[in-house]
Amino acid sequence: MRFEPRRNKTASPRTRRLRVAGGALCAVALAATLVTGCGQSSGDDTAAETSEAAKVLPNQTTSPSGSPSSTAKLTEDQTERKDLLSTVKVTFDSAATTAVGEVSGGKLTDLDLEGLDDEDDASGSPSPSGSSTSPSPEASASPSGSGSPSGSSTSPKWIAEVAEEDGTAHKVTIDAVSGDVIDSAPDADQSDADKKKLADQLSKATQTPQQAAKVATDKQPGWVTSTGLDENDSNVLVWQVDVVSKDWNKTTFDIDAAKGTITDEQVDND
Repeated sequence: MRFEPRRNKTASPRTRRLRVAGGALCAVALAATLVTGCGQSSGDDTAAETSEAAKVLPNQTTSPSGSPSSTAKLTEDQTERKDLLSTVKVTFDSAATTAVGEVSGGKLTDLDLEGLDDEDDASGSPSPSGSSTSPSPEASASPSGSGSPSGSSTSPKWIAEVAEEDGTAHKVTIDAVSGDVIDSAPDADQSDADKKKLADQLSKATQTPQQAAKVATDKQPGWVTSTGLDENDSNVLVWQVDVVSKDWNKTTFDIDAAKGTITDEQVDND
């Protein structure tokens, strides 16, 4: 026996009923048919509209979620970065220039914003980077900036290491609100071996920390929070650069200190 489609089975009995009906019943049947017909048309229209809505709604629900939601639920680290950056007025580039100016013939080897991500690594700290990426973060951060006086003990600080040609390191502390130098002194704990190693690293680092910071912010716009000269796990000399983006996440880049290329990239979403 051949199985006929369900549509054909339901249509034929109804056709017979309409043919048998007569007289006054015809009018009633006609009215019922009209009402039923309207119901079917409405159902078809509703189905069509629902089908079209199904195509549109996914776009409507996904696009808002893609818009800035970083302020909705911030982690403890994200909140810490946001709060500290709101008080910083001195950019990474400005702090670097000030630090190098404190040591005759010196070169910057490390620069960190004190008090941010310090538990994660020594180079984690935030401040707007120079060039094209710094104006917009500074603009968003300034409204909530506290009016910390210049040189105040509560002001955020840039901590820099600047080395002479022979590798002698100097620690320079800069007020991150006023830009004033708070302290500048040679590293009393540095050994001769440390000096030799640092001088050797500087001779191989053809890329400046500012150039490395630009490579990092070209890849991830945001605040440069830290740079440091070091060797990676493969014994390649790199500038390690931390960038805090507008969603308050931190990305750490390893930039080859000789080639200026990114060798590693790690995002901290905490």
